Amino acid sequence: MSTYVATKDSIERKWLVIDADGKTLGRLATEVARLLRGKHKPTFTPFIDTGDNVIVINASKMVLTGKKLDEKTYRYHTGFPGGLKEVGYRTMMSKNPEKALELAVKGMLPKSPLGRQMFRKLHVFAGAEHNLSAQKPEVYTFEG
Repeated sequence: MSTYVATKDSIERKWLVIDADGKTLGRLATEVARLLRGKHKPTFTPFIDTGDNVIVINASKMVLTGKKLDEKTYRYHTGFPGGLKEVGYRTMMSKNPEKALELAVKGMLPKSPLGRQMFRKLHVFAGAEHNLSAQKPEVYTFEG
């Protein structure tokens, strides 16, 4: 008996919609990363992108537990000397709520060209409306 290896012809991709209203950031991010990677499918192959396309709506209504709303910070560097910048989670959610989820999911995917390919299948929207209804996405629910 040989090990199953998925091929590009055998991969079936679905479009899934997840409502982030009231969901915890970390638990939502792990589930989205699992769906993007394809680990929920029996045809999962580690070195091939077998995951689904994921649409996340209501990203502005995600929650954090504890004091993270005030204490969590995001850091990035501009590339110039002394260019280390810090943005608090509360500021990030008020200006760009999609970015918080995208950064969380991106950190959970492989750091390689394959991971970047998987990340391109993530579509995050701050509100309840999205412009991808032509793909006929299915609603995906999970505990968390």
